[in-house]
Amino acid sequence: MKIAIGNDHGGVQLKQALKTHLIAKGYEVLDLGTNSVASTDYPIYGQKVSEAVINQAADLGIALCGTGIGISIACNKVKGIRAALCHDVFSAQATREHNDSNVLCMGARVIGDGLACMIVDTWLDAIYQGGRYAQRVALLEKG
Repeated sequence: MKIAIGNDHGGVQLKQALKTHLIAKGYEVLDLGTNSVASTDYPIYGQKVSEAVINQAADLGIALCGTGIGISIACNKVKGIRAALCHDVFSAQATREHNDSNVLCMGARVIGDGLACMIVDTWLDAIYQGGRYAQRVALLEKG
């Protein structure tokens, strides 16, 4: 499975930790930047991750900024993206199972590397349940 990962300047260090973790677990990682701590604009990277998922250059995406809020808003501007901001494992599992989320967003200034890795693992291991949730996801797709 290929995971697209992108971030603004606030998420550089967390991205590196997550890349190392994902590669060690056997995932292919598509790094969409930035690799610099110089100030940059999170919408650029939210769009890059989202477009990689929509265009099937990656199966799923992870987007990072300082709080996770801005980049999650940016990702959700792309039609077909269901980005979820998660800072706990319960939300990560629920959003995959119930919302069929395809981009996970986190804030590097909100959580540490260890918890972020646990959240990513939980999110990637969870399986969309469909059923009664399918109608809700379909309503999201209608816009």
